[in-house]
Amino acid sequence: MTDALDTAIDKAVNSLANIDDPVERYHASRRIRVQLDTGSSALKEAQARIAAELKTGRSWREVGILMGVSGSRAEQISNGK
Repeated sequence: MTDALDTAIDKAVNSLANIDDPVERYHASRRIRVQLDTGSSALKEAQARIAAELKTGRSWREVGILMGVSGSRAEQISNGK
């Protein structure tokens, strides 16, 4: 899945080279960044839901081990931090 995402990002960034006007190229790059930021926010929310789901019947320490982070970090992630 990350290969497809990397390819899509590379394609979007490379498409900027086709825009001759630097001002329009700048605005196009900003639109791409907004889309990436929106996607990043959505992923952060998804991670929070996943951490909360993993918490059921487990300590934060156990959740952290499953996620590869500390228990306190797992709890922070579940709170969207």
